[in-house]
Amino acid sequence: MKKVKVRLRPIVSGINLPTVLKTTRLPGDSIERLFIATQVGEVLYIGNGEIRTFLDIRSNVIKLNGYDERGLLGLAFHPGFYYNGLFYLHYSVKGTQGPGALQGPFDPNPCDSKTLNLRWINRETQYDHIDTVEEWILQPNGPQKRRTLLNLRRPFSNHNGVNSLNFSPESGKLVLTTGDGGSGYDPFNLSQDNMEIAGKIIEIDVSMNTFINDPPVVTRFNELPVAIQETLTVIAKGVRNISGISFQRFNQQFIKYIGNVGQNFEETIFSFVRYQPIPVTHLIQATLMNANPIHEAFINFGWRGWEGAFPTLIMRGCTNDSSLNENIVAYTSEAIQTSVDRLPPLTTYFHKDSRPGKFSGTALTGVKPYMGYEIPDLTGSVVFIDLIRNEPQPPARGVLAYTRLRIDGKLNDYSIIDIDYPFGSQSAYFMSLGSNLDQTRLYLGVYGSMRVSDPNQGTVFEIVP
Repeated sequence: MKKVKVRLRPIVSGINLPTVLKTTRLPGDSIERLFIATQVGEVLYIGNGEIRTFLDIRSNVIKLNGYDERGLLGLAFHPGFYYNGLFYLHYSVKGTQGPGALQGPFDPNPCDSKTLNLRWINRETQYDHIDTVEEWILQPNGPQKRRTLLNLRRPFSNHNGVNSLNFSPESGKLVLTTGDGGSGYDPFNLSQDNMEIAGKIIEIDVSMNTFINDPPVVTRFNELPVAIQETLTVIAKGVRNISGISFQRFNQQFIKYIGNVGQNFEETIFSFVRYQPIPVTHLIQATLMNANPIHEAFINFGWRGWEGAFPTLIMRGCTNDSSLNENIVAYTSEAIQTSVDRLPPLTTYFHKDSRPGKFSGTALTGVKPYMGYEIPDLTGSVVFIDLIRNEPQPPARGVLAYTRLRIDGKLNDYSIIDIDYPFGSQSAYFMSLGSNLDQTRLYLGVYGSMRVSDPNQGTVFEIVP
């Protein structure tokens, strides 16, 4: 693929960790403005050359410590925001901290079936925190919460998604992307269980005004009130942890892109056009009848049996020579079961890769199509970022790269994008990737620390030629 070089133009600096970057037009405004959601609970925007506060819910957000994957994770503006003022938030709720679903880390052992068939029991007491999805409205006196759409109990602190709320230009529905619940290797296999909310991509019909006061805290679809069930459809399962969903218009259709964060070996970008969203009410009915008439309708990314293009592996150490470590399939039966139905990746890259022109990655933190013409070599491509190169020497540096859709549907290569910007000795973790409404501009959120509790080290750039 062609080598591309870009520059970074700083827009704002000295902010808290930026998790979501989006543009919209405020009511009565003539231009799009860039909005920035920070992990600690602020929504900022750029107005007349200065940064302003749109909303501050830090008092509602769970206390974050060091490296943390909770907080304010999703922000989406209704397609009619200019007229109706509606927007949506996904965040981890203050005061909901629990002990977690397991004590200590988890590693599957193919020789011990007990580790392969764990169940999440005592859910009301053994959990980490509660996430909420809310609808807000912009009033003349400022934003006001309008209603709660979902309250979700999460088993662990990680894998809650990021940039987790986006509106579909096809269906007009709010799309929620949830991670598998956390820990590692999806201990309870929530991502493949059709009844579990974790590990799914879900559409929410926000035009259906349920207005259930204080919806129950749930983990499974069948625990929801029927009025809420009727607002939900499921697009996909087999999700580990993803940075939202992106849509690219192509020949009167939309290509959907998903970046699934890997476990040990690789990061994966998936793409699909056709899908059949399954109403949650149908899903529940099929499960109660022990039937599976909708099996092939799901988009299935394959996790936990598959990590991208390969069956999920664990590593068995070689005592005499670590270079001879052996990789073992962790969930053989699940890898076989999902091998036919899973969606093949568009692009993968690896945590260790010494090939020229490639990089060793850590975690995929953003995927966006680019439809602009100012950087012509990127026009029509899919741009993505990785948190930090997996290299032993500081300073930390994130990675910007791109790939393209293949008409034949086969796995495609990628190319690193060279960045002309003097970060100097400062660490630069690439945390978020955003775009304007017509995808002709790209924005990059960078942080100088891996610790969200280290404040005011964030900078947002525009990616320019």
